[in-house]
Amino acid sequence: MSVPTTLAPRPSAKKAAAGRLELRGLTKRYGGEAPAVDAVDLDIEPGEFLTLLGPSGSGKTTTLNMIVGFTRPTSGSLRLGGRDISRTPPHKRNFGMVFQNYALFPHLTVAQNVAFPLRERKVPAAETERLVRGALELVDLAGMGERRPHELSGGQQQRVALARAVVFSPTVLLLDEPLSALDRKLRQTLQREIKRLHRELGLTFVFVTHDQDEAMTLSDRIAIFDRGRIVAVGTPGELYRRPPNRFVARFLGESTVFEGRLADGVFAWAGHRWATGDAVPAGDDHAVVVRPERMRVAPDESAVPPGSNAAPAIVTDVSFYGTYHRVELAFADDSTGCAVLPVDGVPPAIAPGAPVVAHWRVEDQVVVAG
Repeated sequence: MSVPTTLAPRPSAKKAAAGRLELRGLTKRYGGEAPAVDAVDLDIEPGEFLTLLGPSGSGKTTTLNMIVGFTRPTSGSLRLGGRDISRTPPHKRNFGMVFQNYALFPHLTVAQNVAFPLRERKVPAAETERLVRGALELVDLAGMGERRPHELSGGQQQRVALARAVVFSPTVLLLDEPLSALDRKLRQTLQREIKRLHRELGLTFVFVTHDQDEAMTLSDRIAIFDRGRIVAVGTPGELYRRPPNRFVARFLGESTVFEGRLADGVFAWAGHRWATGDAVPAGDDHAVVVRPERMRVAPDESAVPPGSNAAPAIVTDVSFYGTYHRVELAFADDSTGCAVLPVDGVPPAIAPGAPVVAHWRVEDQVVVAG
């Protein structure tokens, strides 16, 4: 779908550059507690879709609230297009905001809800009508302007919230877990719509979620939070294929993580010695990470390809998912893992309770420290 002519299709180069956000040492403390956000440094490029991802309480929503201006930083700075806005009130930052609970006015029509930020900006009535019509077309709600929020589905209400957030051409669009209240199928539909809106409008999007799949699907880059700090920033592919630490390996997608010691290019785990191929400093606090689609399972050592790393395991469960089997594994050090195998790649010997050998190519593992 193309952008309606009633909305500007993409910001100018000058306006796009204004959408660059720079967070420097951004910190928020509440009383004498540990900081909710601890010295966060982050650059968000103009027109980028950046997701703040992390578990509950990791600091991602507090960071978003400091960006929008709802929460004042204890220390640090926030710059927009090179200008410090750390003390600028929210209504003067020209940011669009989409909330988890929609935050629609129940007594207003859909069109009136979308028009609200324009009326606050004293946009003339004729221009307001034109922009509202274009925003509703953009989110596939043309013709629904006279309905009330209670007459709409949850997905339609979220579309209204999106239209209201973009109708005044904000510099940055901030989205705080906007899809968490929706069922899975509707979430997937709205994910596609949000991705389309980003592509067509060309605005800077900052998206908060705890859903890993959502972050992987939508983002140009992801900033992963843990205990108030950013522990990794990268594209979805970079973070998934080469997680920089254990937390990212375990939090973003699934992994089998073997804890051990690295010395002289050899990784020692539970009496086994594996080749690494990674230039990682030696030490005791290391782990080998293997993603489930890279893990293979053999009924015995004779079936393991030469040059592979391998670990004995017990099968604890085998599940069928239509296009693949998921094999759950228990290892000698009481750790667990899994392998995702093709439908025709699971011999009868691989069944719950069976002893097997998990194996993988050296190039399919990642060695992490810390």
